[in-house]
Amino acid sequence: MYLEEETSNKSEVISCIFSLKEEVGALARALRLFEEKGINLTHIESRPSRTNKEQYEFFISVDSTCSQALDEIIDGLRAQISGHVHELSRSKHKDRVPWFPNDIQDLDRFANQILSYGSELDSDHPGFTDQVYRARRKEFADIAYHYRHGQAIPRVEYTEEERATWGTVFKELKTLYPTHACREHNRVFPLLEKYCGYTQDNIPQLEDVSRFLQSCTGFRLRPVAGLLSSRDFLAGLAFRVFHSTQYIRHSSKPMYTPEPDICHELLGHVPLFADPSFAQFSQEIGLASLGAPDEYIEKLATVYWFTVEFGLCKQGSEIKAYGAGLLSSFGELQYCLTDKPQLQCFDPDKTSLQKYPITEFQPIYFVAESFEDAKDRVRKFAATVPRPFTVCYNAYTQSIEVLDNTQQLRNLADSINSEMGILCDALRKLE
Repeated sequence: MYLEEETSNKSEVISCIFSLKEEVGALARALRLFEEKGINLTHIESRPSRTNKEQYEFFISVDSTCSQALDEIIDGLRAQISGHVHELSRSKHKDRVPWFPNDIQDLDRFANQILSYGSELDSDHPGFTDQVYRARRKEFADIAYHYRHGQAIPRVEYTEEERATWGTVFKELKTLYPTHACREHNRVFPLLEKYCGYTQDNIPQLEDVSRFLQSCTGFRLRPVAGLLSSRDFLAGLAFRVFHSTQYIRHSSKPMYTPEPDICHELLGHVPLFADPSFAQFSQEIGLASLGAPDEYIEKLATVYWFTVEFGLCKQGSEIKAYGAGLLSSFGELQYCLTDKPQLQCFDPDKTSLQKYPITEFQPIYFVAESFEDAKDRVRKFAATVPRPFTVCYNAYTQSIEVLDNTQQLRNLADSINSEMGILCDALRKLE
């Protein structure tokens, strides 16, 4: 049972988990009870029930001042919706470090704690009333739910309609890449066509793409049913693991999706994860998130938004797109390089505080001098995260090493000394 840790002990947080049958409108009826009592939820998560496959569990948190009204809501959930309710409470000492994964297998602990979508869809989703599409989404959600680290990602037989949707997106975006995408994206994309089945009439398999990325930079894909919390998603990047959706957007609107889908992941994210410099930059953001307070997680998530998702960079005398949200959106990829949006230099201290819209084109983009420059700036920004230790990633054991004692520092120094010896030997042989 997962409990969200709060950052302040000034006021206690009351939490509860309730489960509902998977049916249209069930969650909306439950949330209406909170709205009628004037209670604002401070946190909400959803996941398939582990005890009943026909139900979903919802974890919510509210401020302790809502205690009396919450009692009435719990009674309402039990009486009106026939939901099962478990009351919980959780407090946190101010200086306690939030839990974070130490080993790559620890990602199994939170990979299914999605915040939204999965097989459930909001009422404004293009596929909300399409029962065939909703059933298909549940198939993909089940694949992600049962996946564990070390397993091969199950292969999917995509339908003709799904391949047609992919083909429309693939064809339109490919015409813009030569003039709008950064050189790193354009260098890798032909390799994906050659080795991973990137064609207009074929949706690549996540397992094939994951193996390709591992051979390039050590990054790998992991199937996920929907959106993770910022903390959980960023933690995956620290291990060079990218949580990827496997489903595709609804065919009625092939050029629009209210959520990440396989077009966004494979056309937007994957090409850059095959570039060593960008892969290191992405991992730096993930490492900075481990054990960080919630307010810094929000800042790091914002930096991620304006770089990995919607970043621009200078290349020669031109500005090119490297953010996946741009490289997977035909409309915004064109828009971002016009004179309509405002462009600012990438500075994590300022970027981390910038507000942004989610459902419309960005009014502001941040331009990096290069991936190396952006990586250095993020590393300096990470040094400001208030945590009593430093972390580094051990690629041999696929684990996080917490550098909080002299022995750990000696081990790191020995490793660096060995690498420096190899570097010096190589330099001598080049003379």
